[in-house]
Amino acid sequence: MIPFYVLVTSFILFNALGLFGVPLWDEWQESLRYAIGAMFLLTASAHWGKRRTDLIAMVPSAIPNPSAAVTVTGIMEIVGAVGIILPRVSLISAIGLTCLLVFMFPANVYAARMKLSIGGRPVPSLWQRTLLQIFFIIALILTMEVF
Repeated sequence: MIPFYVLVTSFILFNALGLFGVPLWDEWQESLRYAIGAMFLLTASAHWGKRRTDLIAMVPSAIPNPSAAVTVTGIMEIVGAVGIILPRVSLISAIGLTCLLVFMFPANVYAARMKLSIGGRPVPSLWQRTLLQIFFIIALILTMEVF
């Protein structure tokens, strides 16, 4: 749930700054891109911190070398977080991050079914995690400048 809170709070903050005249965030989509970037930098940080072991435990057994999978997905989150705020690559970054969320969803299903924890906190239930994933994907779609 913490990534959700970071996304919503930072979006509100960036949007408010835009309303107060900060030109970087004078468009809601730009505020959303930066908020998504902040969220993915937060989630990426867990890939190397004290929560790394918990993330490795979430990787389904069908995936070879769970440690490498966690490292690679963390790197992809960082690249996507930076890319989403760069106008020239924001569309491809949004598509890539959407694909990454879909790719990582089985780990969330596995973690929910096995009642695992991250940092001592239980992972969200499967229905909560599904709603969060849908919310994150919708947020990414909204940055794609088709709206």
